[in-house]
Amino acid sequence: MCDYSLEHLVSRAAKVGDKLVTTRFGQGLTGGFCAMSEPNVAVCLQPGTELAFEREIEGETAFRSIPSSKFGAQVARFLRVNEAHRHLDHDALVMPSGQVVLLTRLREGQHATVLQLPATERPHEAAQETRTPVMAKRDTDKACELERPGTDRSWM
Repeated sequence: MCDYSLEHLVSRAAKVGDKLVTTRFGQGLTGGFCAMSEPNVAVCLQPGTELAFEREIEGETAFRSIPSSKFGAQVARFLRVNEAHRHLDHDALVMPSGQVVLLTRLREGQHATVLQLPATERPHEAAQETRTPVMAKRDTDKACELERPGTDRSWM
């Protein structure tokens, strides 16, 4: 999902393994990600998408003469913030420390790789994969195993 400020741009969803770069779109007011091979296409992330950056993640400062701030992490997870306010930026990263940073505050030109997309549950598959925990005794130890309904457990 891309921020409202990127709705006017060509965009596509992120894929595992995508090589991304932080960039500014339009006249430089909105920041986000594009694929290295597609600099004019915004890459939209889903909440929960995990990213690994080549170097420590850096934020842009208000004044170019002040060095960029570093967040002490090379991995982050995408999330949405300020959703109740349509005209505020929504796209952000959360660092392992819990610090949240808007994408528009990231220094331009940082390289990242999409490590993992969020899990999506499909109702029909979830129903088929229902499992029940079963306590089984083996020798003197108790082990918790998962059993599919209808599985023959007579061998235990």
